[in-house]
Amino acid sequence: MMRSPWYFGWNIVIAASLLTLLSSGLRMSMSVFFLPIANDLGFSRSVLSGIIAIGMLFSGIATPIAGYLEGKYGTRFVLILGSIIIIASTVWSANSHDYWNFFLSFGIALSFGTSFVGSVSFTPIVARWFIKRRGLALFILSTGSMAGMAVMLPVFAFFIPIYGWQTTLVSFAVIFMIMALPIAFFIMKDNQSEIATSNIDPVINQKTDDSIKLMDVLKTRPFWQLSFGLFTCGFSMNLLGTHGVPMLVDHGFDSITSSNGIGLIGLVAIFSTLVLGYLSYIVQRKNILMMVYLIRGLGFIALVLASSKWQLFTIAAVGGLVWAGALSLSGIITADIYGVKLVGLLSGLTYFFHQVGAMIGSWLGGWAYDNLHNHLVAFGTASILLLMAAVTAYFLPKQLPLVAKHAKQ
Repeated sequence: MMRSPWYFGWNIVIAASLLTLLSSGLRMSMSVFFLPIANDLGFSRSVLSGIIAIGMLFSGIATPIAGYLEGKYGTRFVLILGSIIIIASTVWSANSHDYWNFFLSFGIALSFGTSFVGSVSFTPIVARWFIKRRGLALFILSTGSMAGMAVMLPVFAFFIPIYGWQTTLVSFAVIFMIMALPIAFFIMKDNQSEIATSNIDPVINQKTDDSIKLMDVLKTRPFWQLSFGLFTCGFSMNLLGTHGVPMLVDHGFDSITSSNGIGLIGLVAIFSTLVLGYLSYIVQRKNILMMVYLIRGLGFIALVLASSKWQLFTIAAVGGLVWAGALSLSGIITADIYGVKLVGLLSGLTYFFHQVGAMIGSWLGGWAYDNLHNHLVAFGTASILLLMAAVTAYFLPKQLPLVAKHAKQ
């Protein structure tokens, strides 16, 4: 039989990126929901920031669970479960009128759902379907998050003033249901045996080192270096995602300009991610990761000091060049060092630290404004952490054998 010119693995990458666009787009658009929700429900910035921060923590707790379930039951099971949670929790949030209902629905349930339907949950299946182009495939997957910021934030910013945040959330749930369930049943194939043709490269059945154990991984320095980097990534990304628009509004920009400025970061990141993916074949991946953290660190200080539209959009465009690199690069480096057997669980564990950082960043942004009446403390802290992460990334090893050979380090 003639071999098909189109590799089915790319269908999975495209579908996973689309779903990540929706789920991450909702999470990364909290800054445009922030003031309407706070004003409508009577929450202070500290209270709402606390709800979002705790939600970030539960999102981090959910990712290792998603990784475990993915390894045991497959990607399709995790995707369907996550989709049901997102749809139910979104409708529940839109109909909440008190603290506890909103906390349980928006803070906890929705956090689990978006973690189950996200790039971390899709990383294992993509890693299994690709070997030679794994780096490019994972970078393309990461564009879903950036496209979510670029597409969903302006969309939400347009519809919320017209229809309200509740109607906007319910409409999102309907659209998500229409798109997610068919993808789960018809595209997310965990095994080649599910494909009705043999014209597929047998990369999904690649060999793995069965001697690798989680406890061995936890004894190695690279795991903790990558975890610290993702902690700073989560701190900075969700500080911007939650407080970026309110910060810019407080600094004199109108809400549409502020939303477009933050959205521009994601728009530029869609294209720059593909460039970073190709660079990962040429340049040492740890050096690219160092550059990502370094430029982000400088960008956070510049963003909080921006005073004109041209400054805002210039800073956003430069920041977008490196905005999507940390998660995908960390996932690739993890797979390179430890293999694909534990990549789902390890990605979930490192992403837990990402969400711990996200929790602290989201909370600090609201607390610092309410108590210190400025944004420089939170955004300055993000800048310092990112510069530290750049140094940590520089000291990652160039190349390591599998964990079984260096667990004694």
